[in-house]
Amino acid sequence: MGRWSGACAAAMAALLARGLVRGTLRAGQRCASGGRGGEVDKAHRAAAGGEDAGGQPTIFSKIIARSVPATILYEDDKCLVFRDVAPQAPVHFLVIPKRPIPRISRVGPQDTELLGHLLVVAARTAQAEGLADGYRLVINDGKHGAQSVYHLHIHVLGGRQLGWPPG
Repeated sequence: MGRWSGACAAAMAALLARGLVRGTLRAGQRCASGGRGGEVDKAHRAAAGGEDAGGQPTIFSKIIARSVPATILYEDDKCLVFRDVAPQAPVHFLVIPKRPIPRISRVGPQDTELLGHLLVVAARTAQAEGLADGYRLVINDGKHGAQSVYHLHIHVLGGRQLGWPPG
C-alpha cells in the first residue's frame, strides 16, 4: 500500500471524511494531476459513467445545495465560487454556474451572458484573493481534457509562477 503525502494527504483525508472516495493508494499510484490515481483516472471513470451520471447530482450541485460543505468565496443568483479541496497552487478556487451545464463543449448562444458573467466573477475574485501578478483560468472538457466532474467549472490558479506548457 502506498501513502498519501503533503497536500494530497490533506485532500484525501477531507474526501474520505465526507464519504466521497473509498480505498487507499496502492503501490505505483501517484496523487498528482495527470498521474495514475489522479485527475486523468477520475476523468476516465466520470466519462464512463456518462455526462448525466444516471441523473445523480454532481458534487458541485451538492455544494450549491449546501449538502456538502465548501469554503465559499462568492455567490450570486447565477454562480458560486469556492476553494478547491485539492489545490494545485497556493490560490485555487472554482467558479461554477448554478444552472448545471455538463461541458463547455455543450454550451450554445443562449449561454453567452452566463459565460461572460463567470469570467467577470473569476477576475473579480482573483483580484480579491490578491492575484495582482497574474493567474491561470482552466476549463477541462471531456475525457481527454481530464474533466472529472460533469458540471462546467472554471479553475482559477495563482499565487506562484505557473509553468508552460500546462500539461
